[in-house]
Amino acid sequence: MIPEAAIQAARHWGGIPTRLIAARENIVCEMRLSSGARAALRLHRPGYQPAAAIRSELWWCAALARRGVPVPAPLPTSGGEMLVMLPSGSMASAVGWLDGAPLGVARVPFDRPVPQLLNLHHSLGQLLRQVHDVTAGLIFPEDFTRPRWDCDGFVGEAPFWGRFWDHPAASAGDRSVLLAARGFLASQLGALRAAHPIHADVLRENVLVNDRSVSLIDFDDAGWGLPLYDLGTALSQSLQEPAYAELRDALMQGYGTTDRALVETMVLARCCASVGWMIPRLQPGDPVIDLHIRRAVVWARHIMG
Repeated sequence: MIPEAAIQAARHWGGIPTRLIAARENIVCEMRLSSGARAALRLHRPGYQPAAAIRSELWWCAALARRGVPVPAPLPTSGGEMLVMLPSGSMASAVGWLDGAPLGVARVPFDRPVPQLLNLHHSLGQLLRQVHDVTAGLIFPEDFTRPRWDCDGFVGEAPFWGRFWDHPAASAGDRSVLLAARGFLASQLGALRAAHPIHADVLRENVLVNDRSVSLIDFDDAGWGLPLYDLGTALSQSLQEPAYAELRDALMQGYGTTDRALVETMVLARCCASVGWMIPRLQPGDPVIDLHIRRAVVWARHIMG
């Protein structure tokens, strides 16, 4: 069912929401504009990103799209605004529609043939390199503001997604491993610099496949970060895939890196961050909590030896 707030928000673009696509962090609806074009309407999760950060995200996506990167281009309202404040206090934005099917679904094994998956991961690596290279050449406005996916953003006193080592559902043994992972990540990431913004959420649902090409959507978590973290997020859902090592190598080849150790450290950073992400969002007893804690603990033991 399409929320009433989405119907109200769509009027700012002269559009009509036709389908609810997602109701997770943001509420996302497909919207039909008066021109007949399709768009994605987003109602931003209250309290997550402030208006200045959302405007910065939209500025970056617009800059990427203008330079030919396959990402959704922001659409202005009839009055020329990129972000709308709704009477409820929430905010809305809209981006152009990108065709394609998601690369996959969280916690569901891939059903594509392995050769096709390898080609798609190679293409995804190339796309991430394009995003990073184009971004590195941009001159950002002075008021550009996004969270930081750097050492402090992962394992500082107040990580962006929360203190994963303090998750109340973690057992004493799990907490010990997560604390060790915090120290390990601090030692590995402390000297690295967040030179430019990264996507920071390259999950299967955010990678659209159209034939053999790929595009990238949902920049809601984007921030100043460590570039190889984008590869880590892309691999974090595939640790149980029989072809994991091949998928990792194809992604790295496409991106143009041979630093397997750092890529897999970034996988650990994502697994741990996801444990922190759950603390304010999932209710106690949600089965996803145990799955994410177990994934982080198992991968930490694998990486740390």
